[in-house]
Amino acid sequence: MLWRAQLIACAYRYDQVPPHHLPEVVMVGRSNVGKSSLINAMIGQRLAKVSKTPGKTRSVNFFEVQGDPPFVLVDLPGYGFAARSGGELELWRRLIERYFRSSRVSLVLQLVDFRHGFLKNDRQMEEYLAGLQIPVGVVFTKLDKVSGSRRKSALDAYVKEGFRCSIGPFLVSSETKEGLGDLKSGLSLWLKEGSVPREGL
Repeated sequence: MLWRAQLIACAYRYDQVPPHHLPEVVMVGRSNVGKSSLINAMIGQRLAKVSKTPGKTRSVNFFEVQGDPPFVLVDLPGYGFAARSGGELELWRRLIERYFRSSRVSLVLQLVDFRHGFLKNDRQMEEYLAGLQIPVGVVFTKLDKVSGSRRKSALDAYVKEGFRCSIGPFLVSSETKEGLGDLKSGLSLWLKEGSVPREGL
């Protein structure tokens, strides 16, 4: 399944969020969970900037994806990201609050490091999205960092703990490309059949 994409906007304020009529799929996750790497792996292009420095992404980045069906993939700054000035943090908080409370978001892909599972800030994001009634797909990243013999037991443990998930969970590696086909197929199917417009709050 070949996708192509282009960056259409980088928003630091809500008035910079681009107008369009496509469903929006938003990627969220802790800093360094691998959002940018996963975007590049899914698209097959070096669109998102990858860095080992936490908090590299500072804007909300919008990528128009020519998939089946087409959609807009939105990359948010990682939560728990590196220190910022108080003014910058407040601007970011207001942008995210207003964005999530709009009717734009069709689905959130919550990325979780497969080695660590859901940590405190992951659970806080989970509760926040539940309060807004936004559908969530859980994507466990960095699958290649966990040996094959440990993968089933790790996933079973996370499932036993419980997490909110409308589609998935998906286990992926941006390095080895494992699981990318399942993620892309699942996302395309959901956009075709399961996407329901949401009322803005």
